[in-house]
Amino acid sequence: MGMSQEEATRINELQARVSELERRLEFVMNHLQLKYVAPTGVDPALQAVAAWLRKGNKIEAIKAYRQVTNTGLAEAKAAVDALENQLNLRLPPSNTFNSF
Repeated sequence: MGMSQEEATRINELQARVSELERRLEFVMNHLQLKYVAPTGVDPALQAVAAWLRKGNKIEAIKAYRQVTNTGLAEAKAAVDALENQLNLRLPPSNTFNSF
């Protein structure tokens, strides 16, 4: 069944209100210099970095971080280490010495 003219008008009004709220929120966020972070706790721009970490490929995660942020290697490694900790992906250090 199609919607009535009243329902269509109401939906259009709600869409306009949502658009206005989004515009205002963006203004406030920009004014306060805030950046949205997804509920996962990972900045949306760093989702690819997190994906590499979840796959266990830290080198690719660092490369992806450097590409997104234009940072140096040391800074990127530190940031990826921090993200790895934040996501609770850090593996315990392996024992490199075998007991005899």
